[in-house]
Amino acid sequence: MLLKHYYVEKIAHSSYIVAGNETCAVVDPSRDVDLYIEEAEKMGVKITHILETHLHADFLSGHIELAEKTGATMYFPKSGEAQFDHQALEEGDKFKLEDMEFEVIETPGHTPEHITYIVRDLSRSEDPLGIFCGDTLFVGDVGRPDLFPDRKEELAKKLYDSLFNKIFKLPDFVEVYPAHGEGSLCGKAMGAKYRSTVGYERKHNPVLQYKDIDEFVKNLTEDMPEVPDHFARCSALNAKGPLPIYKLPELKKMKAGEFYEKSQQEDTFVVDTRSYTGFGGQHVPKSYNIDFISNLPTFAGWVVPPDKKILLIAEDKERAEESSLWLYRVGIDNIIGYLDGSMKSWLTKAYETSDVPQLHPSLVDKYKDDSNYIIVDGRDKKAYEESRIEGAVNIPSPDLRTRYTELDKNKNIIIYCNSGSRSSLGASILKSKGFENVSNLGGGIQSYMAYKDK
Repeated sequence: MLLKHYYVEKIAHSSYIVAGNETCAVVDPSRDVDLYIEEAEKMGVKITHILETHLHADFLSGHIELAEKTGATMYFPKSGEAQFDHQALEEGDKFKLEDMEFEVIETPGHTPEHITYIVRDLSRSEDPLGIFCGDTLFVGDVGRPDLFPDRKEELAKKLYDSLFNKIFKLPDFVEVYPAHGEGSLCGKAMGAKYRSTVGYERKHNPVLQYKDIDEFVKNLTEDMPEVPDHFARCSALNAKGPLPIYKLPELKKMKAGEFYEKSQQEDTFVVDTRSYTGFGGQHVPKSYNIDFISNLPTFAGWVVPPDKKILLIAEDKERAEESSLWLYRVGIDNIIGYLDGSMKSWLTKAYETSDVPQLHPSLVDKYKDDSNYIIVDGRDKKAYEESRIEGAVNIPSPDLRTRYTELDKNKNIIIYCNSGSRSSLGASILKSKGFENVSNLGGGIQSYMAYKDK
């Protein structure tokens, strides 16, 4: 048995190839599947199995395209009711791949249909070797059960049973291969390691120290991170079967004139993935700024309208193509083009622009006691409670799409986050809602604290 690990940074997604001598399985594949095909060719093996642990919420899976390109059989939890040809699995099912045996246990909790694959290398032993546990168990954390808000207590109890009465009946030496790592919103506070063991997590995982079921449920249903909008959408699309990337429209290079005409249409939306400093200088009015080097896919999935045609603004063609791939990964497929020549070409045509001043932290103290100013902390509630600028009101940047009504358009708004990127998204949302006087704290609270320490 040979195990290969793949990691998609911004969404902190782990997937795996499990190979024998001639064949292999891909576990929880990313939507862009060519890397698995190329790796299998290098290894001299054929992809015959595609194993999914659950209907992923934070990204679109590549199971449909991978099956089309390789002829592999897709394996899915039966209770997921996937709407395409697949091998439906439930508790106790077993199947082999050469000398490897996969046993299925149902481990609901993070989602209702979740399963875990116990793998044995029978060429060495009948003992279990590892588990592909998806989002049930992470390094230092467990899957969040609140993606279905009306069922969160029920699912938290099921998660307790899946962990303590199923997974932790396995020997301590069994390796744990999760589907996510640090930074993913599928959990509360994951560790940075890619894998662990059952014994180590049993002993050191903070969540698993809550042995009392009521305390366990309380810990996982209170003070959880916000759930991005695209989570429910991606789950549904994964059950339906995502359109393969190669069938999506080609990303079109648009001259400024064509881009302008398209951008004026009601069914079209502009996403600017340039740096927040570049966006702040000049940008297309009503566009959203989601800085490429920040968590582009998560915030795009969160705030970009899925029913709109998407136009991209990026530094160059390469960055536009990279940006579009990140959007595809979270189910934003209707990208019709990008601005050739970036903002320079827009400016040479003298089309209207907007801007967001980038404030130096020295100005914040000057304005924070001025009744004509409102300081907005665009971070999540937890970060706000840990440290904040005195007098700031907390409205997470994605929430400004609806909570902008809590702010007075006649006042000057200063928004900040940790570094300046997320607050630039918030500033762009406010600008799109008709706020004229919006500034971003360049460098975020890090910059402010550095200034105060001088």
